[in-house]
Amino acid sequence: MPPDPRSAQAGPLHEGRSSASPPLVVTLLLDPEAQERFDRLRAAHFPAERNHLAAHVTLFHALPGEHVDAVSADLADAARRPAFDVAVTGLRLLGRGVAYTLEAPELTALRAALVAAWEPWLTPQDRQRHAPHVTVQNKVEPAVARALRDRLAAEFAPHRVGARGLGLWRYLGGPWAPVDAFPLGLPAPGGDEQARPDR
Repeated sequence: MPPDPRSAQAGPLHEGRSSASPPLVVTLLLDPEAQERFDRLRAAHFPAERNHLAAHVTLFHALPGEHVDAVSADLADAARRPAFDVAVTGLRLLGRGVAYTLEAPELTALRAALVAAWEPWLTPQDRQRHAPHVTVQNKVEPAVARALRDRLAAEFAPHRVGARGLGLWRYLGGPWAPVDAFPLGLPAPGGDEQARPDR
């Protein structure tokens, strides 16, 4: 499980980057209670030898690592909006795994603004339609995944969880290294007007 990105010292990560810098991952950070619940499910059902990460909601999978300063600035701007809730709407079969599906108009709008800002940098995966989810099982036999989906779906009730911020990470070939976290709801410098990415 990666450490909390809020504890990372981000300064050195912003210096001396080249085109060989590891790519950046952007996630939505959930409230602690929801995070703990999804972490427990992932620990119980994800193959232990392949479970390098805490449960997470990936917004962007691979941004160019040399642009960490611009990405950080845009995430700080994007986080200057009121905190919001995310609906947990059901279970999704991934073929060899299971995920909880999520939905929030605020999240759709937030990501769309970042897509517009980062369009030249996006990989084909990050250009696809975004379907937010939390994976709690992957890399298992399809029959095992179907059985877990059916069991979790039988006891599922739609509910809402709080989004608390945006997380920035470096992808290290499996594990992620935390770079920084951007809490939602912080005021914009010099006034209340919501800032937006302009790159």
